[in-house]
Amino acid sequence: LTKTSFHRCQTLDYRNGYAVIRRPAVGIGGDQLQSHQPSQAELDEMANKAPVLTYGQPKHPPPPDFIPAHVAFDKKVLKFEAYFQEEVPMSMEEHYRIRQVKIYYYLEDDSMSVMEPIVENSGIPQGKLIKRQRLAKNDVGDHYHWKDLNRGINITIYGKTFRLVDCDRFTQDFLESQGIELNPPEKMALDPYIELRKQPLRKYVTPSDFDQLKQFLTFDKQVLRFYAIWDDTDSMFGECRTYVIHYYLMDDTVEIREVHERNDGRDPFPLLMNRQRMPKVLVKDAKNFPQCVLEISDQEVLEWYTAKDFIVGKTLTILGRTFFIYDCDPFTRQYYKEKFGIIDLPRIDVSKKEPPPVKQELPPYNGYGLVEDSIQNCFALIPKPPRKDIVKMLINDNKVLRYLAALESPIAEDKERRFIFSYFLATDMISIFEPPVRNSGIIGGKYLGRTRIIKPNSTADSPVYYSPSDFYIGAVIDVFGHRFTILDTDEYVLKYMESNAAQYTQEALASIQSHTQKQEASAPVVENEQARAEFSPQEMEALIETLQKQLKDHPGKDSIYEEFHKHDTQRTGCVDKELFFKICKSLDIPVDDYLVKELIKMCSHGDSKIDYCSFIRIFSN
Repeated sequence: LTKTSFHRCQTLDYRNGYAVIRRPAVGIGGDQLQSHQPSQAELDEMANKAPVLTYGQPKHPPPPDFIPAHVAFDKKVLKFEAYFQEEVPMSMEEHYRIRQVKIYYYLEDDSMSVMEPIVENSGIPQGKLIKRQRLAKNDVGDHYHWKDLNRGINITIYGKTFRLVDCDRFTQDFLESQGIELNPPEKMALDPYIELRKQPLRKYVTPSDFDQLKQFLTFDKQVLRFYAIWDDTDSMFGECRTYVIHYYLMDDTVEIREVHERNDGRDPFPLLMNRQRMPKVLVKDAKNFPQCVLEISDQEVLEWYTAKDFIVGKTLTILGRTFFIYDCDPFTRQYYKEKFGIIDLPRIDVSKKEPPPVKQELPPYNGYGLVEDSIQNCFALIPKPPRKDIVKMLINDNKVLRYLAALESPIAEDKERRFIFSYFLATDMISIFEPPVRNSGIIGGKYLGRTRIIKPNSTADSPVYYSPSDFYIGAVIDVFGHRFTILDTDEYVLKYMESNAAQYTQEALASIQSHTQKQEASAPVVENEQARAEFSPQEMEALIETLQKQLKDHPGKDSIYEEFHKHDTQRTGCVDKELFFKICKSLDIPVDDYLVKELIKMCSHGDSKIDYCSFIRIFSN
């Protein structure tokens, strides 16, 4: 009643010269259209929605993962014991028979199958009665489900009624877990005709104990098996051979079979003696009986071999051969236990133990080369080099420990001689170099080539070689009868000992540290004395030749001359000491090495200049 505006929104318009319809935005009098208004469900949701300011809207948990039935119930089968009754027409002995079956229910696809155990000589087609499929429960089209199965119920499958009497443990646990109350198990029904067959037959005539037919029927297919050996090693070209003796209880016959092994070099004859009765004691006149022409009958034999003559551990003479029985099979043991009361028939070990291997004695070490190289001549006609530790050689490549040593000798001239020990970590070899001393009367140079040195207390069979832990200040090294005392080391040895302190004793570490402290205290005086030393050209050439072999694989040998030549602007052939050591450090030249230090001293001119032309000769060919 209070509405005063009734105008309508324009619905016609022109666009690109054509008359088109325009959708109204508002209703009559400017009212809002129903299509733009929220629905009642949206209004209720907005009315009941509680604002959450602290943690926001609650997050719903994700839905559980869907697991299909063929994955969840894979290889899970319910098993029921059942039977069904089958009529037998036109038979006077039985009117019906009970057939026991097993019903399997496959949970993965709700299929079922019926299996009947196969009975030998039953004359009935048995096995899989109903193959795996979904079985109809009624005429409507419903199928059997595991909820329909239980103990003590009847189910009808294709017109046959099956009685479920029991199930296995898995089936019981599964059905109980699903809330199904199982009926108590029932006894399996028995077939009356089969039970009738199990009853003993009526005996009208008492059989004789000595009836051969009874023995044949009683012991048919029962054979005693013995394992024996024939040891003929006492004769020329004789050997020990293995045989199997069969004793047939049905007619007291004996058979001897040979045991052939692969590649034994014998013809594969299966039988040594064919199946026959074996005489044990002959009559006196039977010695002249022509056995090669006529067969032995009961008149020539007083006693035959029987089962009681074949016992484990007994020796038998058959056809002139002596057989020793050392074992039998389980059936034979059971037979002797029931028949003769012999309980224990242990197996006798007849295997001949092989003689102990002869220990290979190595000849004494002749002193030439390494012990490992000399031993290879004893192992093969064409000796092979001993195996080397490649990993150790790669890790310790170009790593050398150098020591300064003095020779212990009663000769006065030898006491002043000094030697440089080089220990190569890659191969554990040691080389000795004697720096030439001017006007000493002794020719310096290589004193000992690279070789491994054996400790004096070790033997040639198990040699013990010198290791880095044996070298320290004050240590005495015995080199083929010559004793050397370690006097000094280079700086790389000190760094190596600090990084591998576990290999050294406390005494060795303490000796190196104390020697280093004394050397630092007297360093200025020693440097002044060495600066005044003079060296001959022969000494320099010998030292350069030694360093060329040591630094032949140095990575910076191709660019060392360019580096020094670039800084020598006046082309004098000399550079400052500070610049010289800076260039050597950039090219990774081992200036801490004892031999390198000696060469730097020889190339020094005064206190500030070094002749780099003479120094770089160790990197040239």
